[in-house]
Amino acid sequence: MDFSQRLQQIAANPDALTQMGRGLEREALRITPQGQLSAKPHPAGLGSALTNKWVTTDFAEPLLEFITPVSHDVEQLLAQLSDIHRFTYTKLGDESLWPMSMPCFVGSEDEINLAQYGSSNTGRMKTLYREGLKHRYGSVMQVISGVHFNFSFPNAFWDQLFGEQSEEARQAAVSDAYFGLIRNYYRFGWLIPYLFGASPALCGSFLDKSASPLNFEQVGCGTYFLPNATALRLSDLGYTNHAQSSLKIGFNSLSEYLDGVRRAIRTPSEEFAAIGVKVDGEYRQLNANVLQIENELYAPIRAKRVTRSGEKPSEALERGGVEYIEVRSLDVNPFSPVGVTAEQIRFLDLFLTWAVLSDSAPMDESELACWRDNWNRVVLDGRNPELLLKIGCDGERLTVQQWGNRVFAELAQVADAMDNASGTSDYRDTLSKLQTWIDDPSLTLSAQLLNQIREQQGIGKTGRALAEQHTSALQTQDYLFYQEQEFEQEARESVARQQAIEAADTMSFDSFLDSYFADIR
Repeated sequence: MDFSQRLQQIAANPDALTQMGRGLEREALRITPQGQLSAKPHPAGLGSALTNKWVTTDFAEPLLEFITPVSHDVEQLLAQLSDIHRFTYTKLGDESLWPMSMPCFVGSEDEINLAQYGSSNTGRMKTLYREGLKHRYGSVMQVISGVHFNFSFPNAFWDQLFGEQSEEARQAAVSDAYFGLIRNYYRFGWLIPYLFGASPALCGSFLDKSASPLNFEQVGCGTYFLPNATALRLSDLGYTNHAQSSLKIGFNSLSEYLDGVRRAIRTPSEEFAAIGVKVDGEYRQLNANVLQIENELYAPIRAKRVTRSGEKPSEALERGGVEYIEVRSLDVNPFSPVGVTAEQIRFLDLFLTWAVLSDSAPMDESELACWRDNWNRVVLDGRNPELLLKIGCDGERLTVQQWGNRVFAELAQVADAMDNASGTSDYRDTLSKLQTWIDDPSLTLSAQLLNQIREQQGIGKTGRALAEQHTSALQTQDYLFYQEQEFEQEARESVARQQAIEAADTMSFDSFLDSYFADIR
């Protein structure tokens, strides 16, 4: 059965193409009115960063993370994300949110305060993990922001695709299908930074230009850019771990993937051992392995399952198989107050559905390296109309436009099926607009942003201007889904939940860590 036949089979049930589960996680730095990184702690009015279900922190105190629940409607999802932003702005005082993925001006590493989660063993471990990241990669690298898109197909989709199955057979079939999607994401996912990459430039405080082999150009007094770059956040300048390149984590099956991840968290690193784990009575990192914990594995897409209390991500996957996937290659959209738009979500709906229904042969390490090279070409030079991408490891080459048009021809079939199922033209309209971006790179987000940076003579001025626009928009709009008192209640209750966790601790922090890592020692 080929892609078109599978799509026709799925489309027989409208629920299969209208009830996808979607969730968003958006990261954003708090900045001062001068456009510098905030030195203030997490706003008390937002409650506990450890337990608030909507607003937490990522690496640092000023790096907020907004989390939506799972939704089956695109507009509802964005309304929820918008309301979380709206409430947050009532607690920020004169601060605002930096609207880009690459950070604002950062004077030194010491200006970045690690995220704090209280005195519980769980909270202390979260901060210590970040301490390890600081020692391993530097704090500036950790305050790069992104948008993560969590996505799952409904049961109706799998029913149409696989028919009746036992629970065990269905679990295995769904996991295999998601890993087929992941392999196709590596093959074709460069389309996402091409279309939506929004980090073609960066502040000179981030870049040690002398250490970079890239031929950066300069605008203003301290902004560096590559003329055709799309997403420097995803390049070697961004958040990567070179030690992981030797891990050889495969994506041909759940078991192969889990074997690779477990090997990574058990593999000692000479480089990280030199940092020390506990020095003069103070912890510097959780351990000296290539990965401290599974979350340290950097990938543009992850297989996920909701964890139970005390369960590690790999244990959840082994227990129940893949439940959803997390797309991690979206830059913050600088032109959206909430960092992402409906058309981006709808494109991901189309792309991920196409990727799971298309043939996806097993992939060895050499093929994966070919696809990673394509990604790197696109993030550094994707708007160059003469750029050639590999179609395989056999030497065939196509331009971004040629290959993009091939994929879009099949995405059009998915758009027709989704619009027929929902009785709208939303997906066809999205694809028609983005088709013009394939044909004309100057329409992409990275091109639009770079034009503004050049006109305004720097990333700082552009970022502050966009932040002011977004602040005004969010502060004046009404709540769309939630009510303000719901956020106030969650903030209060999150503090109480953190206090209860702290009161329930019965073992020392050393004993807690020994217990947590007992299976890898």
